[in-house]
Amino acid sequence: MTWLITKYLITAAMVVLISEAAKRSDKFGSLLAALPLVTLLTLIWLHVEQQSSSKIANHAWYTFWYVIPTLPMFLAFPWLMARFGFWLSLIIACLLTIFCFVGFALLVKRFGIELL
Repeated sequence: MTWLITKYLITAAMVVLISEAAKRSDKFGSLLAALPLVTLLTLIWLHVEQQSSSKIANHAWYTFWYVIPTLPMFLAFPWLMARFGFWLSLIIACLLTIFCFVGFALLVKRFGIELL
């Protein structure tokens, strides 16, 4: 239980650190947010918890493929927010991400990559 609480605290601290950095500097906060910190922490947690090398490698592999269809959201959200406000733009951006993910999964399936 102590280990689980430690994981939560470290992971939450990273999110707070990034949001506080973003308050002070748009660019630095965005740079921190763009780094794969959560993925790196996840890989570390899996390793420390003695998961197999194949499980850890698969996590990194699938994370790569899952990131690609999320990228259009980062371009669409600022454009949407200027027109629709924060909450509606966030909802539309999430729906766009789902649409992009499904389309991307269907596309890469033709190349033998199963994401769904």
